[in-house]
Amino acid sequence: MRTAQTEQPSTQRTDRATPSTGTAAPLAALGQVPWDDIRDSTGSAAGIPRLLDRVARGDAESARAALDELRTRICQYGFVVEQATAATVPFLWELAQLPHVTCRPQIIQLLKSIADARQWEDVAAVYPKVLNHRENPVVWERRARQAVRARRGALRVLLADQDRDIARATTELAAALGA
Repeated sequence: MRTAQTEQPSTQRTDRATPSTGTAAPLAALGQVPWDDIRDSTGSAAGIPRLLDRVARGDAESARAALDELRTRICQYGFVVEQATAATVPFLWELAQLPHVTCRPQIIQLLKSIADARQWEDVAAVYPKVLNHRENPVVWERRARQAVRARRGALRVLLADQDRDIARATTELAAALGA
């Protein structure tokens, strides 16, 4: 099985607010990630772009349901569950900055859960043999946290948001990142 690199799935910057000119389509870089070659908790991560698109373009109910399913696939019960988590993080940052996205506070909370995830590291501290597995979940967890940190420049924009829920969730994320 081929291991796909998931550290930098996008060459587009997502640490700034999307310009209001409308020139950049949301999630334009989705096709640059080899979703078929990486895994989420259900197996192939090929369904993640569809979920991200529903979060971006769906009504409140549809977007929330898609985000809930996405959470199950990438950060279930606070665990980074597979390699697709790191690849998904830049798109979560992008969605969190789009004013029309209806579940932005929940997206920011998901980013905080990923930033806080250290369960696999804790398990490996007690059971070091976990580190010897071909599919090393400690690596997934670290890459996912690094992906959240890599886009923390977006915190300024989100902290200034007039929506109290967004500002509160962002304050919690900033604290988790030590920013």
